Amino acid sequence: MNLYQWLLFLHISGAFFLIGGIVVAGILHFSAIGKQRRPSEIATLYALVRFAVPLIYLGLLFTFAFGLWLVHEAQFGYGDGWVVTAIILWVIGSALGSIGDKSQRETRLVAERLAAEGDAPSPDLRARVLSPLVLASTYASGLVALAVLGIMIWKPGA
Repeated sequence: MNLYQWLLFLHISGAFFLIGGIVVAGILHFSAIGKQRRPSEIATLYALVRFAVPLIYLGLLFTFAFGLWLVHEAQFGYGDGWVVTAIILWVIGSALGSIGDKSQRETRLVAERLAAEGDAPSPDLRARVLSPLVLASTYASGLVALAVLGIMIWKPGA
């Protein structure tokens, strides 16, 4: 395999890590909001999200680093519209995901505390799980990641 093929393999592997981690985290979050759950159940679901986070970070690193290297190796321009758009969306998606991750971490800690204090359903915990900010940032980051994937596949304007 030549350098281009290795870079492409690593870049695509990063995309699989990223999208796979996002899907796992999304399913677990969706499970937490699905019905009125005890704090221990919510704490468990959000604790499981922690296993997806390293995949997401590894995917972010691989897609960005090897993507930029691929642009150079394939002799595309860093100023090409599809490259600039993908980078901007990558940054936006990362920021949105970070907001959702921080909020979910805080929610997990609240759920763990409530589980230790009797494990009774809590309106405050339910409000945290259903927070419009968390839902919007979490699911928007996933949609942005899919948009970047689409740009990478079709390279509009290239």
